[in-house]
Amino acid sequence: MSVNSLNAIVERARAGMDMAIASSARVDQSVSKADRVMRQLDVRDGPAREAARRERQRLNASLWNRAVRVGVAIGVVSILTIIVGLIIPIGMFGFLAAVGLAIGIAALLAFMPAPASGAKAPSADLANGEMVQRFDSYIYRSRAALPAPAQSELDAISAALPSLRQTLERVDALDPNAQDARRLMSLHLPGLIDRYRQVPLAFRDERDGDGISVDERLVEGLAAGRAALGEISEKLARADVNAFETQGRFIQSRYGEERIDG
Repeated sequence: MSVNSLNAIVERARAGMDMAIASSARVDQSVSKADRVMRQLDVRDGPAREAARRERQRLNASLWNRAVRVGVAIGVVSILTIIVGLIIPIGMFGFLAAVGLAIGIAALLAFMPAPASGAKAPSADLANGEMVQRFDSYIYRSRAALPAPAQSELDAISAALPSLRQTLERVDALDPNAQDARRLMSLHLPGLIDRYRQVPLAFRDERDGDGISVDERLVEGLAAGRAALGEISEKLARADVNAFETQGRFIQSRYGEERIDG
């Protein structure tokens, strides 16, 4: 085999290697891009999935409470029937009447209309923890009616609510920070969302005097509310941290040094 033939083979092999390297680089780039997209989808969908899980838990708790009420009603009727039967004979007709009464009460409790499933702002007289739960349910039920950027803001608010609830449950409702959070959850943010939903679709792209559309104004308002709730949550958490540090310093100063009786 001549030298020229060997050189040609080497050049073809080198070109093949270069093509393989370039192809591998393109594959790696595509995989990296896909990973970034999937991570973004996970971050975007994560809060929404958690909000849906919490909503299912609330619905299951409501169904369980209804089942408990039905069981208690049947139990009360049964006990009363036994007590009356011990005092005076009730006979077959009395027994059937008691059974019918129990069935009627159970049916009434079981099929009683549930609270409206639509989005409803939390009442202003709820306790702190219950208000956070109702607000969480409200924004979850309102999410589908809002544009995608507003949904992202609601997801960010929803993701912060479990921590806020944990903090607010330990705080008095008259605390100034708690009052600000309660107003945001029961009045300001629900008012913003409800007023947006009342705007006809044909007018949501119109811009106001500041050059901002209705959709953009909604996103700005939700972002401001999210930031305010985040600041309130941080203030309350910092207060807990400071109280913990104060307690720790007191214990260290009081008991940390070994003392020798005189």
